[in-house]
Amino acid sequence: MKRRKITAREIKFAKATDKPKKISIGDGLYLLVQPNNPKKYWRMAYRFNSKQKTLALGVYPEVSLEDANESCREARKLLKAGIDPSENRKALKLSKATQNADSFEVLAREWLTKESTSWASSHTDKVAGRLERDIFPFLGSRPIASIKAPELLAAARRIEERGAIESARRTLLHCSQVFRYAVSSGRAEHDPAPNLRGALQPAMSAHYATMTDPNAIGELLRAIDSYHGSFITKYAWGL
Repeated sequence: MKRRKITAREIKFAKATDKPKKISIGDGLYLLVQPNNPKKYWRMAYRFNSKQKTLALGVYPEVSLEDANESCREARKLLKAGIDPSENRKALKLSKATQNADSFEVLAREWLTKESTSWASSHTDKVAGRLERDIFPFLGSRPIASIKAPELLAAARRIEERGAIESARRTLLHCSQVFRYAVSSGRAEHDPAPNLRGALQPAMSAHYATMTDPNAIGELLRAIDSYHGSFITKYAWGL
């Protein structure tokens, strides 16, 4: 006899009795409804290496019937390939945690904490602000060892394009320092920043007008001549 297909409406209005209730969807997938609990849990029963196991597939309605069915199909594909879906999930979580531990943002904050002990708080805030505003949103979650020079250049050019030429140059310098810190701690192979030398616009140097008024020059020279301050300052002026 063919199993009747469970509808989304039946899932929505399913209620528990005084005992836990399992609503079977098929292929090992079922909805677990607990007494006195408004949440409903998707579960998949399967066997691996002759052992009965259960895989959690989320909570209804955050995970719909369609989504739960798709997750079940993906898990069945793993089983067909000889892979335990529960162990596969654990491995993926571990891999992600390892990648996050070596992300650019994690390494940058480690570097900031280390370096800021010898910095003024205003300088620390400035450096952190540049990274948080212009680098972390684009490269922060990436494993630092995977970041290539073109990606770093693209981030610096976003700063450059808004006219902040000097800030782009300084931010790239901070990134280079983070990469060197990662290399020294064994979490990156090299610093890609030196490959970008000359890729950004050069900072415009400011030229200040020289003093040309004879009266002002005379006044300055008389002030210098009458200076009675520290020996070091007088020596620098040749007094």
